[in-house]
Amino acid sequence: MRLTSSSFREGETVPGEFCFAVGDPVNHVLLSKNRNPQLAWSEVPEGTKSFALICHDPDVPSKGDDVNKEGREIPASLPRVNFYHWLLWDIPGSVREIAAGSQSDGVTPRGKKGPDAPGGMRHGINSYTGWFAGIQI
Repeated sequence: MRLTSSSFREGETVPGEFCFAVGDPVNHVLLSKNRNPQLAWSEVPEGTKSFALICHDPDVPSKGDDVNKEGREIPASLPRVNFYHWLLWDIPGSVREIAAGSQSDGVTPRGKKGPDAPGGMRHGINSYTGWFAGIQI
């Protein structure tokens, strides 16, 4: 199977509109548009009934104590943990593309409602608790 996107290029920084937050010279971080990127897939195995999309980040700092704090730095020695940015499943086997912003378009206070998502799909619930507990939305 082949997965492609017109929203970003391999090896480049993901554009800010597809991020939860972006850097800011005054406030350090600002909430961003938090849109899902455009994704398309081809060369799908025959008989595929559905797809699942998992956006997994395996090297997130295990504690957010130093994140976005003046004069503080996240130690390189701090253990890293898994963070799942986005889960989308029950994508029908006939679907070959998700348009940019069609499944996520903005930061929702206290997290996404769900698990129902547009197009009969389902997505993971991010309550913005836990790792993001200290950030005001």
